[in-house]
Amino acid sequence: MRAWQISSFGIDSLEFVERPTPSPDPGQVLVKVRAISFNYRDLLMVKGLYNPKLKFPRIPCSDGAGEVVATGEGVTAWKPGDRVMGIFMQNWHDGELTPIKARGALGGDIDGVLAEYIVLNEDGLVRIPQHLSFQEASTLPCAAVTAWNALAAGRLRPGATILIQGTGGVAIFALQLARLHGLRVLGISSSDDKLQRASSLGLDAGLNYTENPDWDRWALEETSGEGVDLVVEVGGIATMPTSIKAIRIGGTIAQIGILSGPADLAANIPFPIPSILHKQARIQGIYVGSRKDFEEMNKAIVLTQLRPIGENFHWSQAREALTRMEESSHFGKLVLTIA
Repeated sequence: MRAWQISSFGIDSLEFVERPTPSPDPGQVLVKVRAISFNYRDLLMVKGLYNPKLKFPRIPCSDGAGEVVATGEGVTAWKPGDRVMGIFMQNWHDGELTPIKARGALGGDIDGVLAEYIVLNEDGLVRIPQHLSFQEASTLPCAAVTAWNALAAGRLRPGATILIQGTGGVAIFALQLARLHGLRVLGISSSDDKLQRASSLGLDAGLNYTENPDWDRWALEETSGEGVDLVVEVGGIATMPTSIKAIRIGGTIAQIGILSGPADLAANIPFPIPSILHKQARIQGIYVGSRKDFEEMNKAIVLTQLRPIGENFHWSQAREALTRMEESSHFGKLVLTIA
């Protein structure tokens, strides 16, 4: 089979190679991959910024969709022809995250899905909603489940207001899922065109933060001085202080990403402890979710016929898609199709 692998760090160093096609052991399933989507984590992994001690070679990417082509002895949950997606952490099936459940993250601890065939345990898969294509389904395992759990962290009721940062995969899923919950959505971006596209998906109000960097004040104005109930925080250390100013008293920060840079920037950006105290802020780290979370989200996707938003590439263009992500020029998810 063909696969992309990390043998040394760097987008240009990503290798397109031939590997033996795997066979399923007892309790395992062989999946023919049809589509893959990129997350920011994948870019960091390829560049060596996520895990500098990554064991080489490693097939990257956590998010993919395909069809079952063979099953190992004892498998009862799946049969050839079933359309499936892998879960992000192969050992996290239900309940709270533990160190044991956190092991087995695709594209990190173990080989990922950027290959023609993958083998996963039968309980490491979920079924693709019938109305979704392989390309659409490939966007769900990480970004969508993360957005789903970010909204859950806010314990929000219909009519509450959230703020999303940017128009990447998690942000756009948060927008789409928030609309299902009857929430008001504010959004910031560096691009007026992207804000306009987000408005067509239900964004209630948008702000170009390059023209108006005081988006916390704007968020307060949009909420009659109260502040938003939840910020879907993907920026990291550089945006966290402004996010805390933007929330209401007792509001929530769903901390997800580190787009603004590595943690060592913290030395130059004071952590706003006084603001946290005055706002009685709740900061909840979000690290994707369990298999059960994934299945519950899929029920909502099926009931509402939600369709993910993304840009499509042929999988031979993996380097080009990663470069596009690095430039932050995409909208929604970046999807690779295996022809």
